[in-house]
Amino acid sequence: MSVSTRSDSPDMEPSFRESVDLMFNRAVSLMNLSPGLEEKIRVCNATYTVRFGVRLRGQIHTFTGYRSVHSEHMEPVKGGMRFALSVNQNEVEALAALMTYKCALVETPFGGSKGGLCIDPRDWDDHELEQITRRFAYELIKRDLINPAQNVPAPDMGTGEREMAWIADQYKRMNTTDINGQACVTGKPINAGGIAGRTEATGRGVQYALREYFRDPRDVARAKMEGGLDRKRVIVQGLGNVGYHAAKFLVEEDGCLVTAVVERDGAVFDNDGLDIPRLKDWIDTHGGVSGYPEARFHEEGAALLEEECDILIPAALEAVIDRGNADRIRAKLIIEAANGPVTPGADDILRKKGVVIIPDLYANAGGVTVSYFEWVKNLSHIRFGRMQRRQEEARHELIVKELERLDRYLGDAWSMSPDFKSKYLRGADELELVRSGLDDTMRTAFQSMRDVLHSREDVHDLRTAAYIVAIERVAGSYRAKGL
Repeated sequence: MSVSTRSDSPDMEPSFRESVDLMFNRAVSLMNLSPGLEEKIRVCNATYTVRFGVRLRGQIHTFTGYRSVHSEHMEPVKGGMRFALSVNQNEVEALAALMTYKCALVETPFGGSKGGLCIDPRDWDDHELEQITRRFAYELIKRDLINPAQNVPAPDMGTGEREMAWIADQYKRMNTTDINGQACVTGKPINAGGIAGRTEATGRGVQYALREYFRDPRDVARAKMEGGLDRKRVIVQGLGNVGYHAAKFLVEEDGCLVTAVVERDGAVFDNDGLDIPRLKDWIDTHGGVSGYPEARFHEEGAALLEEECDILIPAALEAVIDRGNADRIRAKLIIEAANGPVTPGADDILRKKGVVIIPDLYANAGGVTVSYFEWVKNLSHIRFGRMQRRQEEARHELIVKELERLDRYLGDAWSMSPDFKSKYLRGADELELVRSGLDDTMRTAFQSMRDVLHSREDVHDLRTAAYIVAIERVAGSYRAKGL
């Protein structure tokens, strides 16, 4: 779907930027904001466009990049940096707005930002890509558009740990006395100031979001289901980083059955459930699902989005569910692991059908939440758990020794479970603490949405509830500043 054009045809979907505005308008129409404050929250504060040259392959190549700041109600502002040919100003500004609302919803103390470079990373080798990334970072750093106190990027489409390490190194080269320089970006490798659990964070957040949804029987009934996650049938669109981790954790830890995975070259299907790690290995080795020997292959992958299932997880592209196929979707619950996978037109159709949608604004917030933890770790200059882990173990050992004494005293009448001692004695490491913090964040954010949904007769879906919670928090920050 183009994000930079608009069609007046009633059959055409709005652009991505218009979609964000439509959701914003739906929420603020139910709120009591002054027109001035409403406009201040809506508009994008600033977008910087940079065009820079890099000498590669014997000639100068010119690249275009963007860094957009939507809201500075809290600073620094936060948002990913994507490398893709589809990058343009409208897309970057829409994603920056989503970051504002997402950060507010999950209560991370950031404003919203987003950046992008119009490039296909596959067109360049590693050394060339490093030169391009460093020059792009240089142009942004010298204008404080990358700075641990002002603007903190993270990985996004087409970027990852490697690119974040290059950007962090470039920042430290240009700011040699900034003791907090590592905090200028998040999503870095562990050995370059990253944090355990960042790679899995968005997929893990999807799992925690579903767990919280299924904790309330009222919500489960709203989706025409009952019970918990065990044996729920799941279809995943996109087995990249987010889709893979969400699927893997749901199968291994919650007993779900992932019956279908949709990829670029088709889809695979197995009623008894797919082996997710084995399928992921096949995709990484062969570039797609075609030829996978342990499940049925369907060349028309998009058709499997319309198969009957309990939970549908679109985890890759924007606008995969639109007006054209929304009426054929037979999932009871959709959780948007990707940004904007359900268009506004499709959203209306699905809501009228009674399909529950857990919105992207909340569902994929695991990434920015763990990025926040990484930023805090970099500013504190100490890994999580270093101060208290062994003290926790020492306290636990006192209890275990008393239980062992009781075990000896009671004889056959009572004994500890075989693995209790090893589990209980182990203090929490960084990964466990990160997962705990993410779980708490996802629970608390969903509860705030749930409260709005169940307490207001004029709110009928979680997306509107999420926007209301987020916009009210942004408005509260601006009011506190005296605006």
